[in-house]
Amino acid sequence: MAIEIKVPALGESVSSATVGKWLKQPGDAVAVDDPIVELETDKVSVEVPAPAAGVLESHVVKEGDEVEVGAVLALLAEGGKAAAKPAAKAPAAKSEEKAAPAPAKAAAPAPAKATEAPAETDYDVVVIGAGPGGYVCAIRAAQLGFKVACVEKRATLGGTCLNVGCIPSKALLHSSENFHAAAHDFAAHGVDIASVKLNLAQMQKRKAGIVEANVKGVEYLFKKNGITWLKGEGKVQGTGRLTVAGKPVTAKHIVIAAGSDSAGLKGVDVDEKVIVTSTGALELSAVPKRLVVIGGGVIGLELGSVWQRLGAEVTVVEFLDRLVPGTDNEVEAAFRKILTKQGLKMKLGHKVTKAEKTAKGVTLTVEASKGGDAQTLEADVVLLAIGRTAASKNLGLEEAGIAVDNRGRVEVDEHFATNVPGVYAIGDVIKGPMLAHKAEEEGVALAEILAGQAGHVNYDAIPGVVYTWPELATVGFTEEQLKEKGVSYKVGKFPFMANGRARALGTTDGFVKVIADATTDRVLGVHILGPGAGELIAECTMAIEFGASSEDIGRVCHAHPTLSEAVKEAALGVNGMSLNI
Repeated sequence: MAIEIKVPALGESVSSATVGKWLKQPGDAVAVDDPIVELETDKVSVEVPAPAAGVLESHVVKEGDEVEVGAVLALLAEGGKAAAKPAAKAPAAKSEEKAAPAPAKAAAPAPAKATEAPAETDYDVVVIGAGPGGYVCAIRAAQLGFKVACVEKRATLGGTCLNVGCIPSKALLHSSENFHAAAHDFAAHGVDIASVKLNLAQMQKRKAGIVEANVKGVEYLFKKNGITWLKGEGKVQGTGRLTVAGKPVTAKHIVIAAGSDSAGLKGVDVDEKVIVTSTGALELSAVPKRLVVIGGGVIGLELGSVWQRLGAEVTVVEFLDRLVPGTDNEVEAAFRKILTKQGLKMKLGHKVTKAEKTAKGVTLTVEASKGGDAQTLEADVVLLAIGRTAASKNLGLEEAGIAVDNRGRVEVDEHFATNVPGVYAIGDVIKGPMLAHKAEEEGVALAEILAGQAGHVNYDAIPGVVYTWPELATVGFTEEQLKEKGVSYKVGKFPFMANGRARALGTTDGFVKVIADATTDRVLGVHILGPGAGELIAECTMAIEFGASSEDIGRVCHAHPTLSEAVKEAALGVNGMSLNI
């Protein structure tokens, strides 16, 4: 009986695709998971695999046809000559040649030293870790002509970011913003809704679909660029040598891109049910009545905002007397005021010393950071979000002699090289901000360096974004950093309250702050608190990358009415030239 090969689920809101190229023709023998046909959508390209071994009977549709999810693409006759792909065997001896007798016991060859590269290698480049840094490094290396493999122990590609970090958190943030707006903001726009009901299961389903589409997209990019996915845990053995799932692999260049893990806290034992990291906080099946967030950084504030908008009473406990360490002080103060107005409770200058699970949830012991009497906080769920640590354990680094610092970060030079020849590291596992896009830039730079090009990363032009509402985005230096450096500067600011598009959108909280050198007018830093800040910061990042002045930004024509005009006005304000305030 023929097996139907159908159009698979293609991700959130995608119901159809275009038949691209047939990879197998009628009469071809296929093995399990052999790619049969390419499908194209406006969001992703996918290869549809064979569900069983057999012989392809016929194509039901043609290249270029539009097909719906679930439609039959081809028919497969199960069985036949094809079977599951066998493990490779050594070539058989020629019939006229006699098999050589087994040799007497020979002395085992002396193991190669860690610094001795193998004469021949399986790959030119092997990347350990398929997160944003790793998979981008692998793709760029493949584009440059290297034979590339990427090691990933997860069942899916994309690392923490795509699976349990950046992507799913942004999906829930957007969904929670829509829910809150429907309940509280739509009436002002003349959209009356009798009642708003939360369907958390559907919200989580949508998030899962988005994650699936993204990780499948990376898998497609690997196939498109001829990158081999080596599944399993990778361990470095030394120059040119590593193991994957215990099996030896050789490479001219080994790149460590293992990413980071959630940082732990003494006295707070995570179970991902009632005491959770960001991973567990993304999978809650019910809105907690009381959520305590330990840590006032990016992750804690983003996920705290999600559950607060969905109905939780959220308290943020932060060791410092401020939120988001490293942010410009003026911007942080305004940001904290807005979040407090939204309903988030702040317990700054405090630390959690103990978390005890009870029948009703968790009892936290909290005391002032500088010392004082202990007090307790009751929570249904506790989110531990005090930062992340380099995922450098269980990689064989110590055995291979690769140097790490006292925080577990791999030590590298300006070209991302470790102290062991042929071994490199990028992303969260080395020093610097733990940001997906920072890792991506390092991955591209390293691949180009390995190809003899001039790969480079400007660490003064790495933007950072907090995806709350409103968003907070920053690039370059803060006032405090410039004062510490003794740099003279000027400041221009412009509030979104004075921006026509922001008024039309009903999102007027926040402002843009541009800092420029007092002598040269070169832009040194930009800080945006407001709607679309994460998108607006790109223009400012480019300005810093190319050494632009505040006048350069101010004299560029910005479309009206747009939020970006606030950036122009703030830049003009550096020299007292703002037009609309």
